Amino acid sequence: MNTTPLAAVLMAGGLGTRMRSSVPKHLHELLGRRMVDWIIESGRAAGAEPMVVVASPATSDEFAASAVAVAIQETPRGTGDAVRCAHAALAQHDGDVLVLSGDTPLLTARLLAELVETHHREGAAATILSAEPPDPRVYGRIVRGPDGSVLRIVEGTDANEEQQRIREINSSIYVFRADALWTALERIEPHNVQGELYLTDTIEIIVADGGKVAAHIAADSRETDGVNTRAELAHAAAVLRDRINEEHMLAGVTIVDPKTTWIDPTVEIEPDVTIQPFAILRGATRIATGAEIGANTVAIDAHIGTRATIGPFCYLRPGTVLGDSSKAGTFVEIKNSRIGDRTKVPHLSYIGDAEIGDDTNVGAGAITANFPHKPGQPKGRTTIGSNVRTGIHNGFVAPLEVGDGAWIAAGSVITKDVPADALGIARPRQENKEGYAARQRDN
Repeated sequence: MNTTPLAAVLMAGGLGTRMRSSVPKHLHELLGRRMVDWIIESGRAAGAEPMVVVASPATSDEFAASAVAVAIQETPRGTGDAVRCAHAALAQHDGDVLVLSGDTPLLTARLLAELVETHHREGAAATILSAEPPDPRVYGRIVRGPDGSVLRIVEGTDANEEQQRIREINSSIYVFRADALWTALERIEPHNVQGELYLTDTIEIIVADGGKVAAHIAADSRETDGVNTRAELAHAAAVLRDRINEEHMLAGVTIVDPKTTWIDPTVEIEPDVTIQPFAILRGATRIATGAEIGANTVAIDAHIGTRATIGPFCYLRPGTVLGDSSKAGTFVEIKNSRIGDRTKVPHLSYIGDAEIGDDTNVGAGAITANFPHKPGQPKGRTTIGSNVRTGIHNGFVAPLEVGDGAWIAAGSVITKDVPADALGIARPRQENKEGYAARQRDN
């Protein structure tokens, strides 16, 4: 096993004007992660440490929570200048440098490991990750000599007719021997009025100095796809969705319609869970064995117990914990609440900031009114015990507690604690006025 230290430079300083957005393209979200975070995750999983993100002055603070070093590219002067900005952060690094692009979210750690393996096997000073997509478009072409050796990269816009017929393209992802990279970067020169420095020029410099440049062709060209537009962002999201869903299905999860099911990579799902169409599972959601997630359910940072039943059309917000064999039914919204084992919230209810015990049934139309009575006060909590039976159209004005075994009469708005085994009634007495409707019609 090769033990050469591996660092990484991730170029994320561009604005991505083709996204037509005030948000830089590498900060757009795909399945709960920013685009750039997908590449950071792949680089780390491939063993790259330290990792230096090259950012613009406007976005440098965006990486404070990413546990990466940040180098600032004060002025966008091309990819060569971007990588050169990372030199100071890696001045003590003696090994290989992986160069990544912040707009390739489909890149996998496996492919990066293969790239590094080829680099070591070939004894190369630099190795390019290349691909042969069905449509090379305006990507740079890999120009090889008669013996198949890499000579240079020609930009797609600069390629002549013969070079445009080359199918092998540059992905803008590389691994360099550190000394070869920094030496070549000092010698690149601008070839345009903008004064931009291109990282691709280092390849020809290394070859001219007698260094070997290799190329590793990706087996699946989609992994090297860059994202430059909203349409390409949606395409990348769909590919990531399919990868995640396939991984869960191979691990024993039933996903009835994978094309309409969106699951963040941070979601944990145990075997024998069933997920119906149009479900969206996000954040730190965890789902235990035997649970069923109904159609059109959204769960964010929720914990769902064994054999629990959710939905359809259910919304589980952060802080929701559903016990084993519990139920959150149709048009139910739950937030920051714990629902006990075998407890049912079947339909048309909002439960927020509440604790509900085991074996309780919550009737249709229940609302926990938890908003503070005065500005600045924390939200109150509603505690409902075990074996409680609430009626339809109940309101619970927090803070209050309903004891074990209590019943709540239909239509009641409960504002005071209800003792265990009591019947809570909070509604006006019904009064019938004989003949009232007939008199109104006659008038």
